[in-house]
Amino acid sequence: MKKFFLVIAAMALGVSAMAQQSLMGGQTAKSPEINPDGTVTFRLIAPKARKVQLTGDVIPPISSQMGNIRMDMPATVDLVEKDGVWEYTTDVLEPELYSYVFKVDGVTTLDPSNIYMFRDVATWSNILIVTKDKGDKGDLYSVNKVPHGDVSKVWYDSPALGLNRRLTVYTPAGYDAPKNKTKYPVLYVLHGAGGDEDAWPNLGRAAQILDNLIAAGKVKPCIMVMPNGNPNTSAAPGEWSAGMYVTSMSGGAGFPPAKTGIPESFGDIMKYVESHYRVLTGPANTAICGLSMGGGHSYQTSLLNPGKFGYIGLFSAAVSVPSADNQAQYSEFQSKMKAMFNAKPKLYYIAIGETDFLYSANEGLRKYLDQNGFPYEYRETSGGHIWRNWRMYLTEFAQKAFK
Repeated sequence: MKKFFLVIAAMALGVSAMAQQSLMGGQTAKSPEINPDGTVTFRLIAPKARKVQLTGDVIPPISSQMGNIRMDMPATVDLVEKDGVWEYTTDVLEPELYSYVFKVDGVTTLDPSNIYMFRDVATWSNILIVTKDKGDKGDLYSVNKVPHGDVSKVWYDSPALGLNRRLTVYTPAGYDAPKNKTKYPVLYVLHGAGGDEDAWPNLGRAAQILDNLIAAGKVKPCIMVMPNGNPNTSAAPGEWSAGMYVTSMSGGAGFPPAKTGIPESFGDIMKYVESHYRVLTGPANTAICGLSMGGGHSYQTSLLNPGKFGYIGLFSAAVSVPSADNQAQYSEFQSKMKAMFNAKPKLYYIAIGETDFLYSANEGLRKYLDQNGFPYEYRETSGGHIWRNWRMYLTEFAQKAFK
């Protein structure tokens, strides 16, 4: 009888395992497999497929010229099939966080063997991290055995926008310790078009970057605030009363127009942060940076608030300099720039990839700054308008802030 029950139990476990496998999407392959030589092998079980391809930044992009703009376009490679398993091995990859998807007979498909993924605007991709040595990019973007800060989703009132809105806030390790009365500097980090308050924590690995840099003594412990940059929405899709709408590059498209913009309403964010957290104030303790649209918001917010931010970072920023032909507009802009630089910010940091479609706009800003003797620090990298660059820029900017 005892043997009978053991057999039944074993059968039940087998059925349970099969059921769980079915629920998880059926049979899977070992994918991605990070090989000892630094290459990565991708596999997909698809015996009925006629063609399987791989696309993502695990493959070198294709450089394309569009007028005066040189851009990088995603490349695609074919997988090779054997016994129903499709396979491809990359060249040696440098330490980094990578994203990819499969295309099965032309249909974009996530890797069923890889549970790690993120959403960029309305598109999901699988991710993997390649790391070789302590302190390299892959290691910096990983969760390591270091003290961890807390990441919270909090709500603040914005009278300027007429909305109750959500922020993502990182507080450094030990912030909530019972006897800790320390006040901290604040780093405001803004996302790009189509993003929201989840973009920097997820795609940007912002918490992991700060955890690791603070633990290494390379960044002063600080509070990091990541707002939602779409002024006519309250939060990420599915996280507020508008429900599970599909987001787009326009962010809040389809909703009533905003009462004003993020730069004009930024004081509401700062008011909430300074009244709810132990914050050091003043320009020496206040930094703002952002990518693309968020870089443009950082640009405009700093112009509207001369002397408020001691550290300003523009990552692939959507910036513009008014034409001198429009005298009134140009004169107003020049007055704002003079007021901001007369306040002597400690750092005005501009960073962009050489194939970024906003390269010429940033070149125009640098030309204006040079002509007027306004000091800035410039960082140019390979690649285009991509998260790989923005994670690197945040890493560098954070190490320069609050010095």
